[in-house]
Amino acid sequence: MGSLKPNFLNTETVHLSELVSAISTALDMTEGQPIGHCVRSCWIGIHIGQEIGMSEEDLSELYYMILLKDLGCSSNAARICQLYLTDDQKFKHDFKRINGSLPQALRFVLSHTGLQASLSERFQAIIKILQDGGEIARELIETRCHRGAEIALKMRFSEKVADGILNLDERWDGKGLPSAVSGNNIPVFARIALLSQVIDVFLTSEGQDAALGEVRSRSGSWFEPEMVSAFERVALRPEFWEELNNEDLQNSIHNLVLPKHDVTVDEDYLDNIAAAFAKVIDAKSPFTNGHSERVMGYSDLIAQKMGLSESKRRWLKRAALLHDIGKLGISNSILDKPGKLTDEEFAMIKMHPVYSVNILKNISAFSDISPIAGGHHERLDGKGYPYGLTDNEIDMDIRIVTVADIFDALTADRPYRAAMPMEKAISIMDDMVDTAIDSQCYKALKDVLQEISTINSSLQDTLTQIMQKETI
Repeated sequence: MGSLKPNFLNTETVHLSELVSAISTALDMTEGQPIGHCVRSCWIGIHIGQEIGMSEEDLSELYYMILLKDLGCSSNAARICQLYLTDDQKFKHDFKRINGSLPQALRFVLSHTGLQASLSERFQAIIKILQDGGEIARELIETRCHRGAEIALKMRFSEKVADGILNLDERWDGKGLPSAVSGNNIPVFARIALLSQVIDVFLTSEGQDAALGEVRSRSGSWFEPEMVSAFERVALRPEFWEELNNEDLQNSIHNLVLPKHDVTVDEDYLDNIAAAFAKVIDAKSPFTNGHSERVMGYSDLIAQKMGLSESKRRWLKRAALLHDIGKLGISNSILDKPGKLTDEEFAMIKMHPVYSVNILKNISAFSDISPIAGGHHERLDGKGYPYGLTDNEIDMDIRIVTVADIFDALTADRPYRAAMPMEKAISIMDDMVDTAIDSQCYKALKDVLQEISTINSSLQDTLTQIMQKETI
């Protein structure tokens, strides 16, 4: 790969529909689904919505709801690994195929729990799941659905969109999760989204006939019978199926629904979306909680110290917030592993910057920051990853985020060690100057940390004086 040069002057107009459609691919990765799952589900759902007579305005809201249905997917990944001693992505992929019957559920637990663990660990995990399975399932889905709805609101989507995400796993017969809502009490967006999701899962794994057969078998239990009938009518149209294989499916959906209801995303909205999606990224692991926000903060302080303009700093903050988006494609069995990684596992870790580039470069609003996400683990001496770039190939913007990322990684808890005191982190980074990290960026960080320490010390002295006066 050539040099990484972020394009700060990208001025392309950004439409919300395109941004959300493109960013949904990151959610597909986290759910272990083939890329395009959310987009295909959206195409299916929009046709069902049209068939039952939804208004244009509701169809446009349904578009966003289905694309963002998995916004909370990262929040239960670590818990799945912990409970089932398994790869969360494989688990999630296969879990979407079971119909909830007891025989299927038992087979699923036995075939997905602790396959790489010791016999005793696997036995204990299976016993716990069999004893507390109902509560475990409710906990996992409740965490996912509530978190997804919360993030959707932070991204400025409507209550209708958030309620659809919140109720995605409810079933027509009232046996769904997390709240056992039934029938028409389930928001129509959620009813359509769940049906569309199941159709795509079976379509991509077994084909058109299997998808039709599966939803028919769940009519009246999982799905509203009238909704299944509406899909059966849609399924009679050959062009409906043909378009599902179209590489330009995103644009086909947009032209079908959104010309009158799309919006242009301004700079403030882009900031909101980047900040909200950073929460999706950081929720992937308990060890990365708040990481993206802290890297953003450190990066901005370094950039300010180095005299970067306000507009450049704003742009760089978005890059810092999304620099780890590729981690959504890495299993928590690797991300949260407490012991030494195998060579194969470390090779997977080294792929996350590549995944970040692949996601961001296809989002026009964020394509200009993709080189920063791809380069934040490179080193000046060429010993970094994933591309092995050297000094003159690494842009200053990448160097700033790299210094911020390393400092936060050292001073935060990790699966294999506790957080380091700041003094120890600084000592380690001192030895990395001009081999791994840029001296100018690092000096700016140290200057900022010293200023913060001085201010904190001054505040502490003032507080002590005030308390002493009050006790006299």
